[in-house]
Amino acid sequence: MPHNLAGRKQSGGDQSDGSGSAAKTHRPKSGKTSEENDKKILNKKLKDVEISVPIVYGTIAFWLGKKATEYHSHKWTVYVRSATNEDLGAVIKRVVFQLHASFNNPTRIVDSPPFELSESGWGEFEIAISIFFHADVSDKQLDLLHHLRLYPEDDSSAPQSTKKPVVIESYDEIVFCEPSEAFFSRVQNHPAVSVPRLPASFNFPPSGLLIENVHERKRGDTKDHPLSQWFLNFSEADELLKLAAARQQVQAHIGKLRRQLTLTDGQPQHSKPSPDQFHLKPTGSLSQ
Repeated sequence: MPHNLAGRKQSGGDQSDGSGSAAKTHRPKSGKTSEENDKKILNKKLKDVEISVPIVYGTIAFWLGKKATEYHSHKWTVYVRSATNEDLGAVIKRVVFQLHASFNNPTRIVDSPPFELSESGWGEFEIAISIFFHADVSDKQLDLLHHLRLYPEDDSSAPQSTKKPVVIESYDEIVFCEPSEAFFSRVQNHPAVSVPRLPASFNFPPSGLLIENVHERKRGDTKDHPLSQWFLNFSEADELLKLAAARQQVQAHIGKLRRQLTLTDGQPQHSKPSPDQFHLKPTGSLSQ
């Protein structure tokens, strides 16, 4: 389900010095005035515009095999990545992972992409993931939950492999309503961000006014990530195919039920047997 995030508009007023004087005082110009003007330009909102950022969050867990101990049987990595493995540093400022209380320093803060951390342990638990955005993106954080899984869900009795990990990922989309002009101008050509077309007459703010020139930072894409071979592929085409397949299964099941109802309606009605002709059995659960 897409998450809608919209930046809060902030307003401020002038503070008086408490002197009660009605005369105007001339204050020297400072750099703060220029900064405030720049912020106003940066925080200018684009009405009726939405920016969508597809993300994937999950874990990859490897069994340690002969190196496993009682309290360190698996090595795992939890992460937030782009659905297309592009750098998310233009949108996300930091990610906070809240681990189980048994870990040393369970609150882990990652301030730069790729947004991930690796640990080792023996138990499964819920990981709280808090995503914080740049100031010109949103002042709201996005909170997610992910269940760390160490053992295969399909067959827990099967022997574990040190080569094939357990991968659990979730796909989601973050939707920013009425984004700032600065944010829009920074990601308008970003391969991991979906932005609408604006009129050709629209003028973007100067690039020098950007709060953070994230393009000069080291790229945090995960295309060459050592775990990239295990990443799942998510795309709209795949989702449409899955929906179409599910719809076909539902239609086939409905058709089967209709045929059964037709056969039932066409059968002759038998007279109701007397109570002494049979014994009622206790109602139980049905199994296929």
